Amino acid sequence: MSRPFRIEISESQEELETDLKHATTASSKERLQMLYWLKSGQVSSRRSLAERLGRDEGTITRWVRKYKDEGKKGLLFVKHAPGKVPLLRGSDLERLKQRLQEPSGFTSYGQIQQWIHNELGLSLAYKTVYEIVHQRLGAKLKVPRPQSTKQQPENLSHFKKNCL
Repeated sequence: MSRPFRIEISESQEELETDLKHATTASSKERLQMLYWLKSGQVSSRRSLAERLGRDEGTITRWVRKYKDEGKKGLLFVKHAPGKVPLLRGSDLERLKQRLQEPSGFTSYGQIQQWIHNELGLSLAYKTVYEIVHQRLGAKLKVPRPQSTKQQPENLSHFKKNCL
């Protein structure tokens, strides 16, 4: 014979309902739905709860145990992998940021890659340098707009006087 399914939900039904409406992830919605159904009395057994949620009974047991031990906050907490530590960080990143703000700046990401290798002693891939400069720092390269080699200076000054 299995253990009886008894759980005491400390949150009110209205609180669970509002939390359920404002939940952003699917995992938190499932878990809040479980608590709501248990609090409202719509479900009384582990098996019927598992069938309604489309989960295994072991999963429901694990969720209930987590709720009993850590509360709602512990039940909704999702672990995330820490990720790799960035190679370019701290003072090195600040040096690159200052160098990018100089008027001379860099004309290509390859030039930045070379500077990082010579000045900081780090070998970074071109794509990594691009992502650091473009996405993380939001910097742009100091490249003038292209001009035609056929352009004549007297026509340019005439254009500026009459059209601008």
